[in-house]
Amino acid sequence: MSTSTGRTGAAETTVTARYWAGARSAAGVDADVFDVDGPTTLAEVVRRVLAAHPGADVARTIGVCSVLVDDRPAGTDDPAQVVVAPGASVEFLPPFAGG
Repeated sequence: MSTSTGRTGAAETTVTARYWAGARSAAGVDADVFDVDGPTTLAEVVRRVLAAHPGADVARTIGVCSVLVDDRPAGTDDPAQVVVAPGASVEFLPPFAGG
């Protein structure tokens, strides 16, 4: 895992996973930054999130999250088919109560 974040104009070599609300609580951090060699998939990002935060709480929470890839909803797309480019952010948003 890398600690570098932000878009500098140089060739990006990371993907940032950001956690909101209950996902943040389960992971214990606001975000993780993963090194990548090129485009990856949402399935791979999720695999790396779960490897970085082993345990049922994170797995259960991530499993019910809405996911945005660079501010675009991944919706019901197959995570193995969703391309995540270097420099992208993947946001994990658990269901919210209230209104």
